[in-house]
Amino acid sequence: MENRENFVDDSAENIEEGRSQPPSSLVLAIGTAAAIFFFCSSLRHALFQSTAFDLGIFDQAIYLLSQNQTPFSSLMEMHILGDHAAVIYYPLALLYKIYPDVHWLLLVQAVALSLGAWPSWSLARLGGLNQEQSRAIAIIYLLYPVVFNINLFDFHPEVIALPAILAAILAARLNKIVGFCTAILLVLSCKAVLSLTVAAMGLWLFFCEKKQRFGAIALLLGVAWFLMASQKIIPYFSGSEVAGVGRYSYLGKSVIEIIINLLLKPQLILARILSIDTIKYLFILILPAIWLLLPFPRPSNLKYLTALIPAIPTLIINILSDLSFQRSLAYQYSVPIIPFLIIVIVAKESSKNAQLKTDSQMFSPQNTANLPFTKIPIPQLWLGIQLPKQMIIWSLIIFLIFGQYKDFFLYLNRLDTWQATREAIAQVKPQSSILTDNRLAPHFAHRPIVKLLSQISPQTNLAEFEYILFNLRHPWPDTEKIGNTLANQLKNAPNFKLTYQKNDVILFKRIPG
Repeated sequence: MENRENFVDDSAENIEEGRSQPPSSLVLAIGTAAAIFFFCSSLRHALFQSTAFDLGIFDQAIYLLSQNQTPFSSLMEMHILGDHAAVIYYPLALLYKIYPDVHWLLLVQAVALSLGAWPSWSLARLGGLNQEQSRAIAIIYLLYPVVFNINLFDFHPEVIALPAILAAILAARLNKIVGFCTAILLVLSCKAVLSLTVAAMGLWLFFCEKKQRFGAIALLLGVAWFLMASQKIIPYFSGSEVAGVGRYSYLGKSVIEIIINLLLKPQLILARILSIDTIKYLFILILPAIWLLLPFPRPSNLKYLTALIPAIPTLIINILSDLSFQRSLAYQYSVPIIPFLIIVIVAKESSKNAQLKTDSQMFSPQNTANLPFTKIPIPQLWLGIQLPKQMIIWSLIIFLIFGQYKDFFLYLNRLDTWQATREAIAQVKPQSSILTDNRLAPHFAHRPIVKLLSQISPQTNLAEFEYILFNLRHPWPDTEKIGNTLANQLKNAPNFKLTYQKNDVILFKRIPG
């Protein structure tokens, strides 16, 4: 039997609404969002503002797969499966077989992020919300700052998991076992750490949603893939522990040791959980849907918050990390939390509607004819802060504050070297090895060897590079010093020739022999 907190009623009408096609207005919104997302990410790349970490890494690996070569990332110096065990790269490589172009990844990302609005709408309809409320939920999803920001920040395979998680929950509520398993496998293929989200979702489905079969499947698949990926696949292809372990060195030197210390030494993490930094992070996460914290007419029922249980692994991972940017809305680390915030919004709106319906019946003229307060519109007191228009306006305000669209104004300051950079890139032969910085590397990913200035030292043998490219006017901050030093050295090096120089964009070519 379904959890009554999530549905106004369990009638066949709601089930059919959850299965129905979205209205044309929502289809238009999804298409418009996908077009805007794709345009923005493509423009950022064209302006030489995308980065090797992470667009160049994934582009190179997927390109090599499409050419039937080993997907060894020269930027990370490992097989791509040694990074996050994301097997989704293999089907993505089929797109590159049609035509190898990084814009495939940007298009997949834009479409995947936009499509999350569809299951959001379906879950709202299934929860008993009307058309207007359901559209508002979908638009709130599209306006959530993380959705836009992650689209603008290069490419990350976990964006594909965002609509897949929502689709999995919808399939579970509709008792679609094949669709559920397909969605779960898609989520797991995107990134190893998402297995923790899937496992936690299994617990939530099993105990809170009363979907024992679906919950057991998610729990077993999540745990199995976590163990396989973290203990076998990643160590085999990388030759070391999971890369993210270094961010939790105070907890241990391996995944297993960190898990043990989390269970046995809670004092190690208590200070971080109760810190101002954590409170700030949680606040900005909930801010786009701040009305979730507002009381009900009868503020005694908080069971709708159980939908946040699957978000707990991601919250813990981000809160305990030594890297502060994991607690920012500008990056991909909070992506697995968004689907469950949407579920909580739907659940609370469903519960609110149910209470308003009950109150309306209680204070109907037939029931209150002889009461002295019959003219008090009690249910209406709670409508002002819950209406779809107010919710959308609030979401838009938060988007304008936290959206990274403002970065385009910073990009304008670097346009003075745009043409020179294009001319220098045009002189680099395809497939030739190259050394450059983080912003230029994504434009050279379709070759076996492209490396960053951060990967070399004074002892590095530069003979492996056929080209070395610098933008000394707008360098990547972390490698500005080494770039200036190396550029001065190469001007006097007998084995390299300066072949292009304009507006502080400098290209060197190795002299054969």
